[in-house]
Amino acid sequence: MAIPRYIEIHNEIRQRIAAGEWKTNKRLPAERELAAAFNVSRMTLRQAIQTLVDEGILERRVGSGTFVAEKKVSERALGVTSFTELMNKSGRHAQSVTVSYKVTTPSVSEMDHLKLKAEDEVLVMERLRLGDDEPILLEQTTLPVKLVNNFTRSKLTDSLYKTLIDAGIQPGRAEQTITASLATERQAALLEIKRGDPILSVRQVSYDQQDHPFEYVRSYYVGERFEFQLTR
Repeated sequence: MAIPRYIEIHNEIRQRIAAGEWKTNKRLPAERELAAAFNVSRMTLRQAIQTLVDEGILERRVGSGTFVAEKKVSERALGVTSFTELMNKSGRHAQSVTVSYKVTTPSVSEMDHLKLKAEDEVLVMERLRLGDDEPILLEQTTLPVKLVNNFTRSKLTDSLYKTLIDAGIQPGRAEQTITASLATERQAALLEIKRGDPILSVRQVSYDQQDHPFEYVRSYYVGERFEFQLTR
């Protein structure tokens, strides 16, 4: 399977940052300049940049441009809890709307987090999660195809964790990084908020009870509709 161009660009920028070519807090060249350098449309470049922003590698600063982000302090979650379970505990009815669903090649970040090889394939699905018809979060989930190849789309998009548990994958611990950010135009439209409204961006790698990674998730929560509680 051919690697999508935006993933190639994502990987190259990420490697340049890792090599120290672009250091922390350095402003990236202008969008027009980068698009010309990679010989792609600005739309393709924006897609690559957005994936790096989603992963916390880059950050957009209003009125200033796109910069290499500082490393954030991360919090290790004690376990993995499904959105449906969280909604049920709060007395709300959980719903899920599938925004996109595709099989593709993994990015460098996805390979790192899920311990995959370049020739492996991943399933990437984006879902809007609601509680009592109100959008709570936009969630992009990446799973190794080898784990979910025998499942139907409806089972994976409607009850992912139940499907995985029924198949013998027992969720264990999770590693999360939580940052504050501003909603993009697309995120705002899906979450029914305004562009630039505050959201919580959460990146999570979920491990099974044998400590093998099985899921990489990027979630965007509406700040005024959700809160995190940590117990020590």
